Amino acid sequence: MAAPKVLISDSLSNAAVQIFRDRGIDVDFFPNLGKDKERFAAVIGHYDGLAIRSATKVTEKVLAQTSRLKVIGRAGIGVDNVDVAAATARGVIVMNTPFGNSITTAEHAIAMMFALARQIPQADLSTQAGKWEKNRFMGVELTGKTLGIIGCGNIGAIVADRAVGLKLKVVAYDPYLSPERALEIGVEKVELDALLARADIITLHVPMTDKTRNILSAENLARTKPGVRIVNCARGGLVDEVALRAALDSGHVAGAAFDVFIEEPATANPLFGHPNVICTPHLGASTNEAQENVALQVAEQMSDYLMTGAITNAINFPSISADEAPRLKPFVALAEKLGSFLGQLTDAPIKGIRITYEGAVAGMNTRALTAAAVTGALRPFLQDINMVSAPALARERGIVVDEIKREGGASDYESVIRITVDAEDMPRDAAGTVFHDGKPRIIEIRSIAIDAAFAPHMLYVRNHDKPGFIGRLGTILGEAGVNVATFNLGREEEGGNAICFCAVDAPISESVRAEIETIPQVKRARPVSF
Repeated sequence: MAAPKVLISDSLSNAAVQIFRDRGIDVDFFPNLGKDKERFAAVIGHYDGLAIRSATKVTEKVLAQTSRLKVIGRAGIGVDNVDVAAATARGVIVMNTPFGNSITTAEHAIAMMFALARQIPQADLSTQAGKWEKNRFMGVELTGKTLGIIGCGNIGAIVADRAVGLKLKVVAYDPYLSPERALEIGVEKVELDALLARADIITLHVPMTDKTRNILSAENLARTKPGVRIVNCARGGLVDEVALRAALDSGHVAGAAFDVFIEEPATANPLFGHPNVICTPHLGASTNEAQENVALQVAEQMSDYLMTGAITNAINFPSISADEAPRLKPFVALAEKLGSFLGQLTDAPIKGIRITYEGAVAGMNTRALTAAAVTGALRPFLQDINMVSAPALARERGIVVDEIKREGGASDYESVIRITVDAEDMPRDAAGTVFHDGKPRIIEIRSIAIDAAFAPHMLYVRNHDKPGFIGRLGTILGEAGVNVATFNLGREEEGGNAICFCAVDAPISESVRAEIETIPQVKRARPVSF
């Protein structure tokens, strides 16, 4: 049997290349190939594995060129340059190295704070130009200032630890940060409005999701404390750059330090040229230690998968052995979809997630299934979460994850998975099973029996069981040009609480959702996607 073959199309350390060779893998190391899109697409079909950094773009078009590729390894946390959905559809495992550069990124954020506080880059340029403008560069002390951290996960917690050591008062906004975890790392948990009003410096450490995009919008920037300083070493697009420039011009924001931008490489940007702005070219992970750590880690992970079938830090698959995969795969899909369904319905901070396994599934590797359920529930806010990092990320935020196993029976079904997401406003629950065709189905929502297959686009409606609802809903969808694929109903009792869960051929717009909620019988309508 021929040895697996791996392509390294971006710059990786020689030690990482040697790991592949020592494990018996045939490796081609072309560190600039990823920049040549046509040549890269022409050769990718010859490889079982692909190791990349950020320069290589793995698009659906590229993936269409190969039927051999089994795994993509990203040396780093961000997989924005990989079409994960297209890879998943082709059965390609996508791995990253989520914790290899955390310290480096946190240290860069701290360095940017100091540079802002003392205007170090501007003073350096002035002094080396032969000027001695000692009175021009009047700085501020960090000691005693209030640092606001938006996102207090792995990197945010490291920033908090360093900031506490520097004698800053730290407040943090993170819906998934528990009061106990906040106390442990020495921060005060606050809501976003309180952080904006109190922080002298704001630093962002959240992934880019629909919920975090422009989290510092023009409106939120206006709510900040006059003289605030903004640091972004996380993701471009978390801050409205045009609005920030206006706030800098007006003097409301005293300074900004950015390592990331909406468009990269950033050759032009609204922030460029402002005297109180410091910019670096996405250097958050750029230290020798971090680059070496993630390179070695991705080489080990890919080698393990290609040689033994072991999966670690996968974005689109849990950590399970090759022998377990065929039996577990449909239940992994069920657990993640149930968790995703409940997570999409939850806006309030999550306190706990309880997964109950009934019947034959209780005897399986439920750790992988629980990781899948937690991933689904938290992904609406933490887009970079994967099935390996999910348990650790839940623990970091003080989210209690419980497993309950009941092997004795599962009512009318051989196996049932029940998930309850306990949020600060209310608990939400759903149950599902896998039929003999291997397809997951949802069989219960809010203790109401229902039978529905999952589809890419679905509409969930809670309503009163009264005449006229179905007709009015169908009219609204029809007038909006939304085609219904399947229509499933359940109710507690005649005239009582009821649920509609239907598959549609296209996403439901906000305006259509709002119109559905005007139907007298409707309590809530929410589009969900899988």
